[in-house]
Parts: sequence; structure tokens; C-alpha cells
Amino acid sequence: MAFKVVIPARYASSRLPGKPLLQIGNRSLLEHVYRSAASSGASEVVVATDDQRIADHAARFGAKVIMTSSEHQSGTDRIQEALTCLNCAPEEIIVNVQGDEYGLAPELISHVATALAENQSNQMATLCERITDPAVYTDPNSVKVVMDNSNTALYFSRASIPWSKPPLTPFTLLAYKHIGIYAYRAGFLQVFSKLPHVLLEQQESLEQLRALFHGYRIHVAEVPQKTGIEINTAEDLARARAAWGKTEN
Repeated sequence: MAFKVVIPARYASSRLPGKPLLQIGNRSLLEHVYRSAASSGASEVVVATDDQRIADHAARFGAKVIMTSSEHQSGTDRIQEALTCLNCAPEEIIVNVQGDEYGLAPELISHVATALAENQSNQMATLCERITDPAVYTDPNSVKVVMDNSNTALYFSRASIPWSKPPLTPFTLLAYKHIGIYAYRAGFLQVFSKLPHVLLEQQESLEQLRALFHGYRIHVAEVPQKTGIEINTAEDLARARAAWGKTEN
């Protein structure tokens, strides 16, 4: 099964400015993500950015770079512009690997592409993992997802959903953390980019809610293994650096 990976990367970040260029061990965060994508079996891996510093850095470690507008409000919108340079057929699968997913296993990238290919009635696919740590459940930086009995997303939120009666333990907590990686068909991306932005998307700062609001379906596959660390805060960065140090020792 053929698929391409696009990594949207922006320099501006209110909590961690220049996040893609931050060092974890002997490589930048962006290079770690790129190497995972390049090992996933993708036919092509591209970095999409609006910042020349990121573009120059990515080119130095051998990545193909597409420059995009600085006006995009989401990674998916940035990817849609990048597709104009990739000559994709409408049914071709594109995987959006966020540029802050440190330690993401290459197998999970191909896993989300397969999930979309096997669920033809859904326009998007993404991943989740079972939450076993109550701190993750209550952390607004960890996005939660609720699915129906066919693993189609009902809602994504930074709030603690579904509500769980205290005390919260790994045995009583039945909730899932969303992993910020998406697969779409190239033709749907053209549709998605033209959909009006919605209040829920802006309120939660979650672009996938735009698709749900307009009636599109997102398949959610539970991952068969632990994922990496999504870098949102200085604490996340410290955890990633500590994890890298353990792999080297």
C-alpha cells in the first residue's frame, strides 16, 4: 500500500518557540520525526513549513521541503497547500505526522495509513492509546477521544472525557488519549481545506473537530504499542531528553 508523509512544521509556538529545531540528544526534534517517517515505508516524506530557518535546517539533513503560506491556522491546511506540489491522485493516502511527535514508531505511521485504507467509508483515520495514568486524563495538553462501537470518533476534547467517577486508577479509568497523527485521501484534503472553520475547533484548538462538525467520519485505531512523547511544554521536552539519554546508555 502506497502512502506519502507530510510533516507540517512551524517556528512560532507560544510555549516553545522554535520547537522543531530544539535539540534532543544529537538531533533536532524535527530530524527525529523525519527519520521515523522515512523508516515507515512511505513512498515520499516532505517537510511543509513557512519558516526559512526550518527549511534550511531540514535541507541540511536531507529532507525535501515545500514552502507554504504563513497564514495557515492548522497543519492540515498547510499540508493541503503542499499537495499542490506533489501531484497526488485523489485516492492517494497522505499521512500527517506532526513535527512534535518525538519517538513515534515508524510502524504506527504505516498503521494509520492501513487503518484508512481498510475503512473506505471514513474520510480520515487517526490513532489512540488507552490512558492508564490519571495525570494524563486530567492534562489539557493530552487530547482525549471518545469512539462509537465501530471505532468512529464521536468527539475529541482537551477536557477529561468521558467523565470518570473518582478515585481514578488504571483499573477504573476507561479513556483514550488521541495521538496526533492523521491519514487522509488527497481528494478529501481538497474538500477539508474549503470547509468553514467552526467554533468548536477554535474553542478546543483541535482541527479535527471541523471535520466532525461538517459530518465527516474519522476512524480511530487503538495502537498496539506505546507511543512517543508529544512535545508541547518544557516538561515534555525534558522527558524526551531524559528518554533519549536512556536509549544511549
